[in-house]
Amino acid sequence: MAATKTYLTGIQTSGMPHLGNYIGAIRPALEAAREHDSMYFLADYHALNSVRDPAKLRHDVRSVAATWLACGLDPERTVLYRQSSVPEVFELATVLGAVTAKGLMNRAHAYKAARDRNAEAGVDDLDAGVNMGLFNYPVLMAADILVMEADIVPVGRDQRQHIEYTADIAGSFNHLYGAAYAFPVPEGEFPEGESSLLPGTDGRKMSKSYDNHIPLFLPENKLKKLVRRIPTDSTPVEDPKDPDTSAVFQLLEHFADADRTAAVRKRLEAGGMGWGELKNELFDVLNGLFGPMRERYDALMEPDSELDAVLEDGAERARARAKATMAKVRAATGIA
Repeated sequence: MAATKTYLTGIQTSGMPHLGNYIGAIRPALEAAREHDSMYFLADYHALNSVRDPAKLRHDVRSVAATWLACGLDPERTVLYRQSSVPEVFELATVLGAVTAKGLMNRAHAYKAARDRNAEAGVDDLDAGVNMGLFNYPVLMAADILVMEADIVPVGRDQRQHIEYTADIAGSFNHLYGAAYAFPVPEGEFPEGESSLLPGTDGRKMSKSYDNHIPLFLPENKLKKLVRRIPTDSTPVEDPKDPDTSAVFQLLEHFADADRTAAVRKRLEAGGMGWGELKNELFDVLNGLFGPMRERYDALMEPDSELDAVLEDGAERARARAKATMAKVRAATGIA
């Protein structure tokens, strides 16, 4: 019987996820968690590179954790923990920093992008605005992964470099200390998520940066207003319509069952169904799906809810694994 593999996923703590995040990341991850030994961490220390408001950071961490639990994450099966609750991560980052070439960091996409922006803006100091958190981000990410001896790390294809860097850093450590201890070299898994196909309220890809997203747990009245504001053309109700050119229908396709989607498509193509009625269909589907999750989310966000206990339990389980790894790393490197 094959050994069980560990799946590790880092979750950005950037406020409440939206429908695109649910389709592209949350739903596939929840499905994977039912089949594998899985660990999910809330990347709160990574967030320090961009979030300077302590109250916002605290709220965002709780909000994202509550979102995943409300969407169906089972904390009995999946270890859910804050990155900051596992100090061994940061100890390992120090060790890995000692075996990582600076040249590797110079080629990191985020760092190069920051320098390119300065060059395009005519800034003489290409490192202006670059902090060491950004520069060292790949090392800390490698520590997140390696401290848990993760085998598989599901990420978007734009994050492929982080997995490659982690493998390179693990290889450097293993070359030096492999006779005593060698990290398992993780593999990336790149789900073919549907989020790239999910339109926002303006027809472009749904994204917070475009401010065209639909948050998962909007109150019912606000969700209805946001859906009603999605632009449509002026085709009369009685005229046939092409569903595939409609952002509203494309959203409906991702969340309604196949029979309902087919029935709506038939009515649009035949004529007699207006855009307003289509928007009502979309609202009804979204509210039916996310309404119960919204109630669960609201309960978890209350003070003294079970959320903190879940995160504390996850931290204990994660630390036990991290401590075991660091004991082997210390012995291999000669740190008492």
